[in-house]
Amino acid sequence: MQNRSMPVGALIPVLGYDDVAEAADWLCSAFGFTERWRAGSHRVQVAIGDCAVALAENGPRGSNVMVRVDDVEAHYSRARERGAHVSGSPTDYPYGERQYSAIDPGGHHWTFSQSIADVAPEDWGAESGPALEA
Repeated sequence: MQNRSMPVGALIPVLGYDDVAEAADWLCSAFGFTERWRAGSHRVQVAIGDCAVALAENGPRGSNVMVRVDDVEAHYSRARERGAHVSGSPTDYPYGERQYSAIDPGGHHWTFSQSIADVAPEDWGAESGPALEA
């Protein structure tokens, strides 16, 4: 399933910034990203090609990666069976994704996400940016 609130690419790095809006503006200006959507002042998703990066206010500094999967329940079960440290069972979110998070042995944070609905950013409180308006 495709969801307008999520990019096509399977990997979505999540980077923490003190000022998300300033970081998004700088990344768009300096590196040629295009804003996909903005949720208030705490989260922005920017795109380049069919890939995206999520910018999170005061988010984790260091490794935090989102991975799109076809079946989050099966993925979650596999991870738990193999001893992954998970933060809870998969949860549905208003932006059309079902997700769970885990921490690997190196301390890196991973979020696994399955699209469950095609949801416009405006439907869950964000604003579409130029990359989605095109």
